[in-house]
Amino acid sequence: MSQRATVGDTVRVHYVGTLDNGDRFDASVGGDPLEFTLGSGQVIPGFEQAITGMELGETKQVRIPAEEAYGPYRDEMVLAVPREQLPGDVELAAGQQVQMQQGEYTFVAVVEDLNEDQVTFNANHPLAGEALNFDLKLMEIR
Repeated sequence: MSQRATVGDTVRVHYVGTLDNGDRFDASVGGDPLEFTLGSGQVIPGFEQAITGMELGETKQVRIPAEEAYGPYRDEMVLAVPREQLPGDVELAAGQQVQMQQGEYTFVAVVEDLNEDQVTFNANHPLAGEALNFDLKLMEIR
């Protein structure tokens, strides 16, 4: 009888992730498989659902809609801040990741645009709004 991955199992998975346009955004192939425990929330929900029920050694292709991946792209997560509201000694560059705080929440944002008057930060995950395609192979179940 073959072993199937179930909630609570620690699994090791090789994957190649691509966007709908074919661009590869991540892969474990050529390195160590991704290891996580099913049901623990360590990976995006759609990825966890795809692995659950797979047999050891099985391969499969899945398309995970944005809602089950990193969520929709949200315009309200893009924030233009006047330069005078930022600390004067902060050096910023487009594409730079910065840690920001709003109330008790700390989050990572990317400097999307900047000029003399303002800086635009984007706190969306880089893959927000994207459906993700994965080629999966279940390598180990513990």
